[in-house]
Amino acid sequence: MYKDRVYRSPAGLVGGVLLLGLFAWLGGDAVVTGEGRTPWLALASMLTAVPLVVAFSVRPAVFANDDRLRVRNPFRMIELPWASVVSLRSGYTNEVIDDSGAKYQMWAIPVSLRGRKKAARHQAREAHRAAKGDGGGRAAAAARPVRAETDQVMADLRELCEARAKAVGSQGRPSVRWAWEIMGPAAAGAVLLLVLIALG
Repeated sequence: MYKDRVYRSPAGLVGGVLLLGLFAWLGGDAVVTGEGRTPWLALASMLTAVPLVVAFSVRPAVFANDDRLRVRNPFRMIELPWASVVSLRSGYTNEVIDDSGAKYQMWAIPVSLRGRKKAARHQAREAHRAAKGDGGGRAAAAARPVRAETDQVMADLRELCEARAKAVGSQGRPSVRWAWEIMGPAAAGAVLLLVLIALG
């Protein structure tokens, strides 16, 4: 059994880190230099916003190994043994469907329509060159499908699922765990913020 392959969205990570830095700068300044209720409002706002930014940018990840697929979404962790996976589907979002019909979006592997268009243009150019007989190895290259990066990731996961679905270690039922470590602080911050606003 090999270690987990980990898939994340680089753009999501970068955006999340930048937002967290911005919150730390602006919120920290408000806490240190603010007057009256301003520091408390800043703290409540950060307590609400920071967990949500982490949830939607830093937290999402997909882990795959010989036995199972784990999907860590903003507010849930879904664990799916390969035997329970019916389909890994790509459309406008990438989704995994289990044998009960439940569907889970894979936040960490976002669909890139731009990437798909780029791959399609590359494939068309290679096919055109191969048809003209331009280049010795281009015919073979044109015959191979060119996919966007996230579509290739989904294809790799499908292959792994097909190869491991009947293995003994891949049997079992899906499990879902809610991310209370994210939802709890965000809810507490929202309640505190509403109370401070209501008190005027």
